[in-house]
Amino acid sequence: MEMRLNYMKAQPESLQTLLKLEGYVKKSGIDQHLWELIKIRASQINGCAYCLDMHTKDARAMGETEQRLYLLNAWREAPFYTNAERAALALTEAVTQISVGGVPTALYEQVREHFDEAQFVDLIMAINAINCWNRMAISTAMVPGDYQPAVHK
Repeated sequence: MEMRLNYMKAQPESLQTLLKLEGYVKKSGIDQHLWELIKIRASQINGCAYCLDMHTKDARAMGETEQRLYLLNAWREAPFYTNAERAALALTEAVTQISVGGVPTALYEQVREHFDEAQFVDLIMAINAINCWNRMAISTAMVPGDYQPAVHK
């Protein structure tokens, strides 16, 4: 596989725009482990190998267990996720596949049991951010494998 183009070089402002969105999410206070799960789950749905490589490495570097990473695709059947994580993962799936069924009221209410209004908006921003990164990586055929996490815990 070969990268089609380097969007960061072709249009540096595009990278800066995405980094601003990423910075917003980082400042929002979303739990870092949850944020990585959101990134991984959206990337699984979107089939983004580059982002899956990156975020599974980041999650492991942050201390995430192999078991939770391996079973994330089947989180509904696995007992290793909190109720708040389950709500956020369900929201991630709904927003990532928004054209399938939108975000039903029951899901909104489930998420709101664990997250206030501001946190709900922050979750949506986090989900939108990774979906945007996925679309950039897939469209430009970014090649996975070389990424190394900056965090080593």
